[in-house]
Amino acid sequence: MKTIIPALVGLTFLAAPALGATTVESCNRSVTFDAPPKAAISNDVNLTEMMLVLGLADRMVGYTGISGWKTLDEEMREGVEELPELSAKYPTREVIIGADADFFFAGWNYGMKVGGEVTPETLEPFGVKVYELTESCIHIGPKDKVSMEDMYNDLLNLGLIFDIEEKAQSLVDGYKVELAAFVKTLETGDSPLRVFVYDSGEDAPFTAGRYAMPTAMIEAAGGVNIMDDFEKSWATVNWEAVIERDPEVIVIVNYGDVTAEQKIDFMKSNPAFANIDAVKNDRFVVLEYVEATPGPRNIKAIKKLAAGFWSN
Repeated sequence: MKTIIPALVGLTFLAAPALGATTVESCNRSVTFDAPPKAAISNDVNLTEMMLVLGLADRMVGYTGISGWKTLDEEMREGVEELPELSAKYPTREVIIGADADFFFAGWNYGMKVGGEVTPETLEPFGVKVYELTESCIHIGPKDKVSMEDMYNDLLNLGLIFDIEEKAQSLVDGYKVELAAFVKTLETGDSPLRVFVYDSGEDAPFTAGRYAMPTAMIEAAGGVNIMDDFEKSWATVNWEAVIERDPEVIVIVNYGDVTAEQKIDFMKSNPAFANIDAVKNDRFVVLEYVEATPGPRNIKAIKKLAAGFWSN
């Protein structure tokens, strides 16, 4: 009896993941890691703090995208004192490759631009795997409205990638318990406070929309983002919309060359804003950039927001 061997010409075989490999979902991609990264780079202060809170400094070769816009507080400086800042702002592809990195933790508008020179696709040929910040996925496709689960998801995925699942799960569980206990005891008003997030810009304000982390944090603190229906994460709106929606509290994001005090003074001194409830009653709450973006300081930031919302 003859043995018939099927023709294999023209067929393409995909390599199976290595035994023990880990696959995580990163925005619209599945990323497989045959082994935990040993030479990671993180971009931006909040993403870097996610790495640090998981104890991953010894798996890093540096960080990028902080000092070009922000100053490091004492806590942050201590965490990265042994690591070089490879780029003050967004890194080039050459910077990442030149550091012999095998992993880049970044996001869209957090170190990467859609169509830019640094993307998961442009880094892959050089052996650099990319994990994207969940909040930022809205820039490349649809996603659910922002929630605290976005931040938890990133920590848990980092735990999987670096083979420290139990540590990441314990950290996230602790955050959930802490937040639930706080919300349970929080005394709020009869209806959520109307809140506007003022990041920057005088001609037109840059703010947090439906997909930006402050929306979830404001809700946890008993408020509602007046731009909750704005189908963006961080983007520009017009002042007329802010005036019309009449926020009762304004959250100032503090970073960059214009200080929080200067932003508050701008709003209080401009006659166009004189009838906004928050301006009339001098109700401003300041969040540092690292508190307003997804990261380990979000739970404390929710408590800060709640204190500003309900202490008066």
